[in-house]
Amino acid sequence: MVNAVEIYNLSKSYNGVKALDEISLSIGKGELFGFIGPDGAGKTTLFRILTTLLIPDTGKAMVEGFDTVKDYKKIRQIVGYMPGRFSLYQDLSVEENLNFFASIFKTSLKENYHLIRDIYRQIEPFKTRPAGKLSGGMKQKLALSCALIHKPVILFLDEPTTGVDAVSRKEFWDMLDNLKKEGITILVSTPYMDEAGRCDRVALIQEGKILSVDSPGGIVKSYANPLLAVKSENMYQLLFDIAEYPGTIRAYRSGEYIHAAMHEAGIQDLLRKFLEKKGQENLVVKEIIPDVEDCFMALMK
Repeated sequence: MVNAVEIYNLSKSYNGVKALDEISLSIGKGELFGFIGPDGAGKTTLFRILTTLLIPDTGKAMVEGFDTVKDYKKIRQIVGYMPGRFSLYQDLSVEENLNFFASIFKTSLKENYHLIRDIYRQIEPFKTRPAGKLSGGMKQKLALSCALIHKPVILFLDEPTTGVDAVSRKEFWDMLDNLKKEGITILVSTPYMDEAGRCDRVALIQEGKILSVDSPGGIVKSYANPLLAVKSENMYQLLFDIAEYPGTIRAYRSGEYIHAAMHEAGIQDLLRKFLEKKGQENLVVKEIIPDVEDCFMALMK
C-alpha cells in the first residue's frame, strides 16, 4: 500500500451544520502533512474520524489499509493521537502519565524510551511534577511523548502548538522533523499559516471543504495576482480606502501591513496618489511575494 491515509467523499454534520463536506484526499506513507485553516474549519472533526473517535455521516476513510469504522480496534493500536486540548491526567506526575499510557498498549517506558528520548530529556528533570503544574510547552512535550510511547505508525497532532510561545513552537516542529526521519507518517493541524512551510504538503481547509492540496511552494506559485503591502498612520481607515480603489481585488490586514491583491502590476504610484487624496499620510506601498496566508485568502473568495 502506497498511501497511509485514504479519504473518500467524507462528510459529517452537527445539528444540520456541515463540519466536513465531501472531503477526498490521499496522504502518502512517511509524509509530514499539514491541515491549515482557522478554528471551525473542520480539522478536529476530520482527525477524530481518522482516529476512530467519530463515525462519518457519509463517505469512507482508510488508515494503513484499515476502515475507520469496521477496523477501529486495529487502527487504535497503530496510531498516536494528541488532541488540541491537554487531556492527560493532571494529578498524575509526568512519569506516572507515561507509564500509564505505556501500560495501556502493553509496553513500557523502558522498552520504547529510544522513541521519545530527545523529547523526554527536556521534561525528565520534572518527572515527579504533576502534569497540571507544567508550563504550556512542557505539557505539549509530555502529550507528544504519551502519543509516541507505543511506537505508532501514524501520528495525529491536532493544533499542537496553539497557546505556546514562539520558541516552543519552533522546538516542536524540529522534533517533528526528527520523527519523520524515523519513518512515522505525521498529520498535523494548525491555524498558523507560517507553519505550513514545515510540511511536505498541506491542505488548506475552510468550512469543511478542502480549498487546495499541494506543497507549500506549489500553493504559493499558484497565486495569480500582483500583491502589495501598504501601511500608513491611519491603518483603520486605510483598509476601507484601499478597498475603494478601482484596481483592488481584495484587501485585508496582515501583521503591520494591509495586503492588497490588485488587477494589474506596477500601480504602486497610482495607488499612492489615490490614497494621498483620501488624506492618508506617511504611506508605504511596496510589491511583495505572497505567502500561504495570502493564497488562503485568495481561495476563500
